[in-house]
Amino acid sequence: MSAKDERAREILRGFKLNWMNVWDAETGKILWQGTEDLSIPGVEPEACVPKKILKCKAVPPEMNFSSAEQMGKFCLEQKVYFKGQRLEEWFFEFGFVIPNSTNTWQSLIEAAPRSQMMAANVLTGNVIIETKFFDNDLLVSTSRVRLFYV
Repeated sequence: MSAKDERAREILRGFKLNWMNVWDAETGKILWQGTEDLSIPGVEPEACVPKKILKCKAVPPEMNFSSAEQMGKFCLEQKVYFKGQRLEEWFFEFGFVIPNSTNTWQSLIEAAPRSQMMAANVLTGNVIIETKFFDNDLLVSTSRVRLFYV
């Protein structure tokens, strides 16, 4: 095992996604929240989100995470897949993470125009959000979550 692989394993061993929520940027109302650690690789948990999330102009996802290890530049790459085809891609940078810390991170995702949105009944069960967790260019973990719109 290389030094980079060992470092990624150390970070992942001490990393936990404590909770996450997504809310409507216009109303401030939380639309979905979960406490399952969605950063664990090799599993594909399911998230049931309300279909009204698709009508929001913008949604700020917020996550709270703990890290035993210091990270120089913590960042995420998220890709949204529909039936295996990539629809969207986002890159978020948190920055420096203090060792043995708990942090809350919020970003903003603006919706596509209504004319480009698909219906919830078409999307449900067919959307996977793949998240890659990095420290600089070191890949720490890849997780996949399947979305169901209720």
